[in-house]
Amino acid sequence: MSKITFNALVREQAGKGAARACRKEGRVPAVIYGNKKEPQMISLHPVELEKALDMADFYSSDIEVVINGKAEKVSCQDVQFHPVSDMPIHVDFLRK
Repeated sequence: MSKITFNALVREQAGKGAARACRKEGRVPAVIYGNKKEPQMISLHPVELEKALDMADFYSSDIEVVINGKAEKVSCQDVQFHPVSDMPIHVDFLRK
């Protein structure tokens, strides 16, 4: 099992338009949910995400997302890919 760390930025808005704006800035929108807390909308750097996705055990790895200096332990629930370019377009994380 690998240890993966992402440095994330907080997204203020949710929805299709906000996600498109995030992608236009060159980042990948994501959400952290679960554990009886409010969902946290974030964005990830695409290069960090691509490197992590290349690992064989990405979906079973211990993932740490650092948001404003605060670390959150999560697991990857789902990654959505673009149908043509096969680039990640959205990630869902579940709190541990």
